[in-house]
Amino acid sequence: MEFMTKILTILLSAVLVNNFVLTRFLGLCAFIGVSKKVEPSLGLGVAVVFVMGFSSLICSLIYNYVLVPLHIEYLRIIVFIIVIASYVQLVEIYTRKMVPSLYKALGVYLVLITTNCAVLYAVLYNVQEGYDVLNGTIYGIAGGIGFALAIVVLSYIRERLELSDVPEALQGMPITFIVTGLMAIAFTGFTGLIK
Repeated sequence: MEFMTKILTILLSAVLVNNFVLTRFLGLCAFIGVSKKVEPSLGLGVAVVFVMGFSSLICSLIYNYVLVPLHIEYLRIIVFIIVIASYVQLVEIYTRKMVPSLYKALGVYLVLITTNCAVLYAVLYNVQEGYDVLNGTIYGIAGGIGFALAIVVLSYIRERLELSDVPEALQGMPITFIVTGLMAIAFTGFTGLIK
């Protein structure tokens, strides 16, 4: 029972309470850039879940079973970035080959997952918190799900705003930032959920 409670706490924390985008403001470039339409947003969200989950798994393994035993923990950032970049390349190759329309819709933002600070934050947070491989992987997947949830919700709202009567001065990025701020305020309502 305690194991399931810990897993549920990690899931709720990463998806809702400490959502990387809306409470930590990490990964905003891709979040704002891709969120114009739901389909590319969903595609990017799935890609981030994949990259964040597998990067958390591999980085936890490398950190715990290679870097720590060899006392070279100071190399963790370089190693983590290499792992993240490798998974982004796999996602890019797969997307280009299997879903070319999504690949074209995402454009440069797919490659920018490599420099998405939310992905690096997730793997570094796992080390900081001392998560084992399983908990670190769950945290990475949950963080990716939180990113996907936020970007899909924003893209749905932005699609609706295209059909709305928004004052000219607020059209485009201004209303996007206002909506993002309101979403961030809404997500702070989950703060008391996990202690």
